[in-house]
Amino acid sequence: MASRQTSPVTTGFGGRVLALLACSHPGPTVVVTTLAGLLAVGAGIGVERIALTVAAVLFGQLSVGWSNDAIDAPRDIAVGRRDKPIAAGVISRRAVAAAAGVALVLALGVSGVIGWQFCLAHGIALASAWAYNAWLKFTWASVIPFAVSFGILPSLATLAAALPAVAPWWQGAAGALLGVAVHLTNVVPDLADDEATGVRGLGHRIGATPSAIAAFAAVIAGTVVVLVGSFGEAPPAVALAASASVVACAVAGLLRALRKPDRLVFRLVMASGLILAAQLVLTAFAA
Repeated sequence: MASRQTSPVTTGFGGRVLALLACSHPGPTVVVTTLAGLLAVGAGIGVERIALTVAAVLFGQLSVGWSNDAIDAPRDIAVGRRDKPIAAGVISRRAVAAAAGVALVLALGVSGVIGWQFCLAHGIALASAWAYNAWLKFTWASVIPFAVSFGILPSLATLAAALPAVAPWWQGAAGALLGVAVHLTNVVPDLADDEATGVRGLGHRIGATPSAIAAFAAVIAGTVVVLVGSFGEAPPAVALAASASVVACAVAGLLRALRKPDRLVFRLVMASGLILAAQLVLTAFAA
């Protein structure tokens, strides 16, 4: 089946800049960059190193978002995704791909300034994310890049310190579980379009309801890991309140998913995931 062609790019410079920003997946980019920044503040590594960490992660996330839209452009065109700037003909695929390459170079450059340990860890996280965009999203292993990249995220804060160190095991484990939940939640809204263009990741193969259940299980496991790992370090009241909030939100979502899977279920997944992320940040401050 031939793909539908986009119209020529005729938008002015300002419009193309806005389109480029839209291609970066600004929501996830801001969330991940903010999480990295907060973890860096919690690690107490100093203002300059915090700023460098935020810059490195921001450029890295921009590269991931832009590479995703550039790689997916033919499929987005095929299913008529007019909400996607490339498919809508607002900006060219070549421009977005070029931006992804520049952002990747900048991300690794800033990472190198911080230190080789940080650069290595960030490079692995970015390679994992790019591998998802290029190939792994089509396979059962689609969840692995999210687990790997989010699992590394807490260590970026501690590896950016003057005396680099890997984050405590429980922070990495909680990050990985958060990544699993994020992935299974993220794919659900696009299941139909993805299926039509051959994308068959883990979420597509097991279906919407099992994906939601697995995501809730992941955030519950994540909050237990944080509670156990931070025992004696974080204030008990804060730790218990955060865990109770995650579990309450997740249980409500699980019950809803079993009875009537709908958009509310996936909003609850996202909410419980955000609470887990907040718990991870709060315990990093206390550790």
